[in-house]
Amino acid sequence: MRKLKNSELNRIDISTFKSIKKTPLIIVLDDIRSLNNVGSIFRTCDAFKIEKLYLCGITATPPNRKITKTAIGATESVEWVYNDNIFDLISELKNQGFKVWAIEQTENSKTLSEMEMIERNTKHVLIFGNELNGVKQDVVNNCDDVIEINQYGTKHSLNVSIAAGIVIWNFFKLLNKEI
Repeated sequence: MRKLKNSELNRIDISTFKSIKKTPLIIVLDDIRSLNNVGSIFRTCDAFKIEKLYLCGITATPPNRKITKTAIGATESVEWVYNDNIFDLISELKNQGFKVWAIEQTENSKTLSEMEMIERNTKHVLIFGNELNGVKQDVVNNCDDVIEINQYGTKHSLNVSIAAGIVIWNFFKLLNKEI
């Protein structure tokens, strides 16, 4: 096997990316402290054609050198908006018919491995919280449901950019799954 060169990957340009049909999935980052995590999640959103990324609370926004370094151009391709009030945003998205999921460990959360199907005619929102405290309880209270990533080691959490990659990939697969 020969490793492919970037020129052989047939990637689309930014203007084409902006015009193609997106995955019906909204990502919300609330109070993310690490600029590297923000940049990494921008790249993941680009990779899976995410419809929109909302940055809330203390989450930094582009242009920012550290975000740009990790995002490697994805801040130009991914549609993003800053919203300082996550509660107003959740209310607005619910009024538009979105199902809002918190990614957190709670009583009665659905494990990611249990999710074999999701409503494909519904747009979905995934909320990821602060690196130390996760999704705030009052934000969880405003969500429709909660997803927990199965973990089998000694640690109780994953880095937020890793968690985002895992959950976004799973939703992408479920939303594009042949029925």
